Amino acid sequence: MTSGLSTDSRPRVWTALLGLALGLGGIAAVATSGIGYRLGWWPVRTALGISEYAAYAAILGLGLSLVGLVGSLRLGARRDVLWGLLGLAASLPVVAMAAHWEYTARAYPPINDISTDTEDPPVFWDVPNPSAYPGGETAALQRAAYPDLAPLALGVAPERAFALALALAEDSDWEIVAEEPEEGRIEAVDSTLLYGFKDEIVIRVEPSEDGAVVDLRSRSRLGRSDLGVNAARISRFLAALEERAAAEN
Repeated sequence: MTSGLSTDSRPRVWTALLGLALGLGGIAAVATSGIGYRLGWWPVRTALGISEYAAYAAILGLGLSLVGLVGSLRLGARRDVLWGLLGLAASLPVVAMAAHWEYTARAYPPINDISTDTEDPPVFWDVPNPSAYPGGETAALQRAAYPDLAPLALGVAPERAFALALALAEDSDWEIVAEEPEEGRIEAVDSTLLYGFKDEIVIRVEPSEDGAVVDLRSRSRLGRSDLGVNAARISRFLAALEERAAAEN
């Protein structure tokens, strides 16, 4: 009497199953690293270290799943193909996340404070530990990396521009720290999804000849490099604000 698995099928099945286990373990480790950091179980270095080992596990899981899948396909064992596919599906998200982090770390400059106006940047007043825009080398690196980042001119009154900016910040699920219509200043905090890292934003609305001009500054509380997050946030916000203002004309 023979078992359900042939001698030839066992190696590829167990290879695929091990790949699936490593992929699922990688997902669980990344989730745990974020949850633990949010709950104060460990510092940021530990959290990122856990994610790094999770990526190694997922890469190995991806390789093993691929070996099991190819072996099953070559031998025509269609029932065993499922395990390889599940292993690939479990491993790919963590591998893709790690690849994205590695790419952005190399592609973007090591700065974490971005402003649409590098000569006269908006000033933080109400966030914890407010500090001045670094300027100097930071400004030079920013201009080289994000040459299109600039103040936004709107053809609406400053009061209306302020109201539109505040509404958009609230719709973006930012935590509003301060709103000062007389000063044309809004301060807010945005949190990243996985780790809850805090990025601080200040919006400045000033009158201009044709309406209003809006500047944004966005900075990360932690880390030397923001992996392009702050510049992307500013670009998205200004594009959405311009669209809302245009809809009123």
